[in-house]
Amino acid sequence: MIDLYYCAGGNRKFAEIAIEAGFRYGAQLPSTTYFAAEFADQDYKRPDFPGYLEAIRQQRPKVATVLDWMRADEFEDVMEWAEEVAPYVETVIVIPKVVGLVDWIPERIGGKPVRLGYSVPTRYGGTTVSVREFGTRPVHLLGGSPQRQMYLSRLLKNVVSADGNYAQKMAVKWCQFFTAGDAIYAKNRHWPQIQEADGWQGEDAPYEAFRRSCVNIMTAWRALESDDYSKLPLFSQETHM
Repeated sequence: MIDLYYCAGGNRKFAEIAIEAGFRYGAQLPSTTYFAAEFADQDYKRPDFPGYLEAIRQQRPKVATVLDWMRADEFEDVMEWAEEVAPYVETVIVIPKVVGLVDWIPERIGGKPVRLGYSVPTRYGGTTVSVREFGTRPVHLLGGSPQRQMYLSRLLKNVVSADGNYAQKMAVKWCQFFTAGDAIYAKNRHWPQIQEADGWQGEDAPYEAFRRSCVNIMTAWRALESDDYSKLPLFSQETHM
């Protein structure tokens, strides 16, 4: 099974729920973390290299992203970040957002393997690089909804890991939880509210919604990886958005 990372700092209970469901722990660093981060990401809109590198040194995550490659002339800066991060991780993730130049990215940096990061298009950001450019190299999916990530896993040739906190946002804002598209009783069959499902209520409703999402996301990924995805209504037109 691919490595799935819950990526968010600042809330111990959400992290505990995700880990109990089988997710690995990750966070955007530097931030408040309650467990050792196995995956580290940086704030691409406000990059803080000294703070990020120090957090990487302290936590020694398994994999870590570096500065997003936004423009061709930033390539050397991206490689510099990667060289500095490499001694403290097992795998470096480089995130190409420059069309036509993925081949520039080496397969190893500082003696460590490189994984390509596909930034799933959302309101927050995303890549315009075609999935074809990623070829058969190992890929990490960054952000986006679970159904979008699962759809992309069928297009990209070698998705080995993914991260996100979309389910937490849906739980906190709407008390909605993820299903594999079979919640026909709900207004949104992929994201029913827990009250629509069984009338569940309580102060901990966001946590319960998140718990259900985590369990269902893990189950859906296992079905996809076993080629049993034909039983999951995940690939309709609306799931591609």
